[in-house]
Amino acid sequence: MDYGHELVFGTFLTPAVDTPDRVIALAQLTEQVGLDLVSFQDHPYQPRLMDAWTLLSVVAAQTQRVKVTTNVANLPLRHPVVLARSVATLDLITGGRVELGLGAGGFLDAVAANGGPRLTTGQSITALEEAIAIICEVWTPAGGGIRLAGKHYTVAGAKRGPEPAHDVSIWLGAYKPRMLAVTGRLADGWLPSSAYAGPDQLAAMNKLIDEAALEAGRDPSEVRRLYNISGRFNGNGGFLQGPEELWIDQLTELTLEEGMSTYILASDNPDDIRRFAEVAEGVREAVEAARQLPSETAGPANAADATSTDRSTTATTTATTGGAGVSGAAVRAGGFSVVPTPPPAVKRSGVQLLDESARPTGPALDPARTYTPYQLQSGQHLIDVHDHLRAELEQVRDLVEQVAAGTLGVGAARSAINTMTMRQNNWTLGTYCESYCRLVTTHHSIEDASLFPHLRRADPELVPVVDRLQEEHMVIHDVLEGVDKALVALVDGSGSIDGLRAAVDLLDDTLLSHLSYEERELVEPLARLGVF
Repeated sequence: MDYGHELVFGTFLTPAVDTPDRVIALAQLTEQVGLDLVSFQDHPYQPRLMDAWTLLSVVAAQTQRVKVTTNVANLPLRHPVVLARSVATLDLITGGRVELGLGAGGFLDAVAANGGPRLTTGQSITALEEAIAIICEVWTPAGGGIRLAGKHYTVAGAKRGPEPAHDVSIWLGAYKPRMLAVTGRLADGWLPSSAYAGPDQLAAMNKLIDEAALEAGRDPSEVRRLYNISGRFNGNGGFLQGPEELWIDQLTELTLEEGMSTYILASDNPDDIRRFAEVAEGVREAVEAARQLPSETAGPANAADATSTDRSTTATTTATTGGAGVSGAAVRAGGFSVVPTPPPAVKRSGVQLLDESARPTGPALDPARTYTPYQLQSGQHLIDVHDHLRAELEQVRDLVEQVAAGTLGVGAARSAINTMTMRQNNWTLGTYCESYCRLVTTHHSIEDASLFPHLRRADPELVPVVDRLQEEHMVIHDVLEGVDKALVALVDGSGSIDGLRAAVDLLDDTLLSHLSYEERELVEPLARLGVF
């Protein structure tokens, strides 16, 4: 059953405490590729994860459009009055960009170990119902003091407010019959995960929600159906195991048959997020086409037909990931779909070697220009190479921490770093061009230094950009040498682990900033001018 809700797409990011800058950058990427929502799990008893509400506040401050939510908030460790005011405050600050994913608290022992109430599963559901009533009263400006006496929460004259900037939705994470019934009676949305509620289970769960809604005098369509999903774009079939075309077909079917309307991707892979944005566009077009069909002909089979006939324009953008099913149609610059990775929002080092404000920029995008899927592949390949280097940088940081913990010798760490791609100059655009051309143009051989001269000749407006990129290559070479020297100093006793960490922090800031700048300035010229 299609409840007719507007489609929403977002991300479910891991709030890892050891990589806050990467988490924030992925949230910014979520917005940049056109997705609607960023969400984080909330486990206050887990020190490896950042505090959800602190992180949501920072993400909201460093984005402009995307909504933020908990997925889902841990009620037992967050008193409903305080939680309601936290949500309303952030919603006011952001102009209405906050929703509330809420759970009864599934890890009951962990909650109790951290000073929370020790409840049974049944008691935690009763507490959730009481909490929803309190939260709604706090958000309601009219009336006197709030007075609710429950088994788990009692408020006696609590003041109301603040009122959120918009009608904040309460989405419940629910799986069992009693929680599903609470969802139907009280919630604005249902938020399960595909790992715990597969597509074949959704119909029966939706039925319980609908029945509870009707018994409470509500229209079942008042309850939005959300879905945390995970999958692989290189899979071999199955649910979300395959190219974008398969994802589009399956999510379209879930929307039209099961009424799911918000899809939240659980992935920390930037490439997955970019590809999911293309999936979102395809699902929107397919669902819109199906909804416009006469009611007697609309259905799963016709939805599949709509997907295959109306997705020709969105299929062009699958070329940005080199995926299957690339259309031969061109895409206009206004919809240029290769999205550079943003630089980290937070600097690790107090030393800044690159004056980012002085970086030159290339020519502006021509909105009238069109690009073929083949042209778009070159810029995406550059981002893919850079993502490999970003992953290697995380390995460097992990090696350093292994040295600090005494589980790895300094010599072994130095040897490992020296075998990494970025120590072999393979991160430069010259070698990128060589590897790309070997792959795409029948093993055409290009020397390392061939791309920059080509760009200078092809577009004089790129000369300042190319010159600056080459200058930054020299700076990064010196920073890499600094990491090596810090390793040696640690061996001979003249240095310390803190000195090594400082050298890696400087490499992190310098290299990631450079890679983002290079992508920002060159993904479009690579599409427009080619690589040779």
